Amino acid sequence: MKVLHVITGLGIGGAEQQLRLLLRQLPVHSEVVTLTHPGPVAVGLMEDGVPVTHLGMSGNRDLSVLPRLTSFIRSRGFDVVHTHLYRACVYGRIAARLAGVRAVVATEHSLGATQIEGRPLSFGTRALYRSTERLGAGTLAVSATVERRLGNWGVPAARIRLAPNGIDPAAFRHRPEARAATRARLNLPEDAYVVGGVGRQVRGKNFDVLVRTVAALPGAHLLLVGDGPERVPLLRLIQDLGVADRVRLADRADTGAELAGLLAAMDLFVSLSAEETFGLAVIEALAAGLPARYVSCPAVEDLPPADAPGARRIRLSDLRTTLTEELSTGPRRLPVPPAVDRYHISRTAEQVMSLYRDITATAQSGGAAAVPGQATAAAGALPLPGAPTAEPGAPAHTAGAAPAPQAARAEALPRPAEK
Repeated sequence: MKVLHVITGLGIGGAEQQLRLLLRQLPVHSEVVTLTHPGPVAVGLMEDGVPVTHLGMSGNRDLSVLPRLTSFIRSRGFDVVHTHLYRACVYGRIAARLAGVRAVVATEHSLGATQIEGRPLSFGTRALYRSTERLGAGTLAVSATVERRLGNWGVPAARIRLAPNGIDPAAFRHRPEARAATRARLNLPEDAYVVGGVGRQVRGKNFDVLVRTVAALPGAHLLLVGDGPERVPLLRLIQDLGVADRVRLADRADTGAELAGLLAAMDLFVSLSAEETFGLAVIEALAAGLPARYVSCPAVEDLPPADAPGARRIRLSDLRTTLTEELSTGPRRLPVPPAVDRYHISRTAEQVMSLYRDITATAQSGGAAAVPGQATAAAGALPLPGAPTAEPGAPAHTAGAAPAPQAARAEALPRPAEK
């Protein structure tokens, strides 16, 4: 079976890293097309032996990518096209159907209650999503919470399957030697109580709240892992509060082993994001034996409490009280809870393969298909998230328009040099 994964970009992010982890488990020939930004995950995929092609999409409304993606899919003879993230789902579903591929599936990674991929939901966003969703054979939801949200959007239950995000638990197993080495590297005292947080440093993650709260607790240190547009403001805040000696900002972790070392240096994991679609960082922390406190984590909330006894939901307003209690309890490592095994990446791969087998069987038997032309028209009429409104009198773009010279062809990325 040949499967093409189409994704918006391959920078460091939850969906992108999940894709790489999943492809290591799937017993099929996989290739990846990234519409934009072939970043660190693209390099990692190629190191794993997965071909990666960059289409050089210039923006949300660069419709020239559609004929190029269609041609690429048609030329390679894929059995399944699997799309990830909003923009790739819209363009990928249309291109796959135009290329004659009937087995088309999407993974919904980022549908929140009020936003998708960090952007506010709008009528146009929802309408375009629904119109192109019908071109696929089904959608995989990364959590039961996302499954419910898809249903509320009007996606029929029969078209939704649950395939939660997954991790490789062995990669996060706590190792005392990693704790000592990471603390020495980051100049964290061996006996310090270290609160930790992991994620992209954006406003919605509330890392600034965590910095202010730890700053008010003299006995606590803080380790934040990640990067993003809020990194410089966070550094400024740390200096203004005079706590540079107790707060460390570590660069993003590109591999599970790197992240495991950073988690080993922590004593308590805290996630303050008000809205999550899964909460993978909390599961990784539990796999490392850490107690975890979170504001939102569907991955835990969708399970019986006994499956994750070390994780507890808190209100943002209770953060200082929570940290004070944890400081008085002191450092501890917990047994890895059942929730971690529930989210083993091998289980996710089994669920994905089950859907692949079902949709390819349906496609081979001549199952009903939607009309690609209707969705193509919709793509030109409805806005993608964050897309600017066209100026009055501006020329319309069509899928057949000539692409810009620098984006005229798909660019197969070279494999990294062997070390």
